[in-house]
Amino acid sequence: MTVLTDLVSVLEPLVGARVYEATDVPDNMRLPYITYQQLGGRAVAFLERALVPKKNGRFQINWWAPTKAEVDALATQIGSVIVLSTLFQASAIEEPVDADGSLVNLFGQQQDFAIWSDR
Repeated sequence: MTVLTDLVSVLEPLVGARVYEATDVPDNMRLPYITYQQLGGRAVAFLERALVPKKNGRFQINWWAPTKAEVDALATQIGSVIVLSTLFQASAIEEPVDADGSLVNLFGQQQDFAIWSDR
């Protein structure tokens, strides 16, 4: 499995499997849903030119719901399932940030996580 497969597998139970790449959200999506995208990561290399067995990625997770209360509840759940997952090692880089969904009458938040996974 890849880190993206693992990440999606821990998020899907929270929103009835409605987890998508940020560039691949279907039209008229049922709420709530989660999107993700990789924003790079920390490059790791040894001077001995040995292949490092782990890799790091920075992932932005976005979630959308019809009410602010649902968005806030998802924030707690998303942070917990990512950080407590045994499929990879993760930590939050910062606290959730409100996302502007006013043009589409949605409430949203986003948060970035550093995730270490097998190469």
